[in-house]
Amino acid sequence: MLTATQIEQYHKDGYIVPDFRLSNTVLELIDAKVSALLNEHPEYRDNCSALLREDIAFSEYCYSPGILDMVAQLIGPDIALWNMSLFGKPAYDGKATPWHQDGEYWPIRPLATCSVWIAIDDSTIENGCLQVIPGSHSSRSLARHRHNPRDDLTLHEELVGSEFNQTDATNIILERGQISLHDVYLMHGSQPNRSGQTRRGMTMRMMPTTSHYDRNIANEMHVARSKKYNTKINFAENPVLLLRGTDRCGKNKFDDLAA
Repeated sequence: MLTATQIEQYHKDGYIVPDFRLSNTVLELIDAKVSALLNEHPEYRDNCSALLREDIAFSEYCYSPGILDMVAQLIGPDIALWNMSLFGKPAYDGKATPWHQDGEYWPIRPLATCSVWIAIDDSTIENGCLQVIPGSHSSRSLARHRHNPRDDLTLHEELVGSEFNQTDATNIILERGQISLHDVYLMHGSQPNRSGQTRRGMTMRMMPTTSHYDRNIANEMHVARSKKYNTKINFAENPVLLLRGTDRCGKNKFDDLAA
């Protein structure tokens, strides 16, 4: 469980690195499952932004002891999982992730999510660890983003440079098995991997069920972006799973894990 000081830090800074590690057993299972996915789908070597569509069983790792308890302390007891992503970032040529706010992409109203970032490998400055702007979530609003089509990026909506000061960035250095948690509005990104060590990271995107995962908005976003540039991911097709509690807003349509 998080301490009162850690909870306060999360709300103040927009992120926290808790005193927590996944068990070796769980970590080895994740490692093997991710390796099998990348062997079958080498196109995901840099990024798989819809991991649950490839294998919904990835959601089972959300029940690793401690994770939901910590998330509940930050967003409340009623929790839905609406997305998981994999950032492969292979050695020597792993792509950068541009500075962005997660909420720029997401059809959730009101906008709310805690992202759990799991280090499958050590995440260091040399191999392109996550970088954040502490406190950049505090306005509870989305800053201006622009489309950047460069092939050397894992994502293509990036913050306009005048919206933040990169010199304020903090590196989130994690050892294998550690996690970080961050807010939907937090400004963050990562540098490319120029080292000889892979930097695989997996995210769990969890929202309070007081929010609605609106598939109509997701379709509208997909159509609008498809007219401007080639985008393949339609978040309206994401499975959404109730992990704990009940649907407080009464609007969410949940998928069955057994399906």
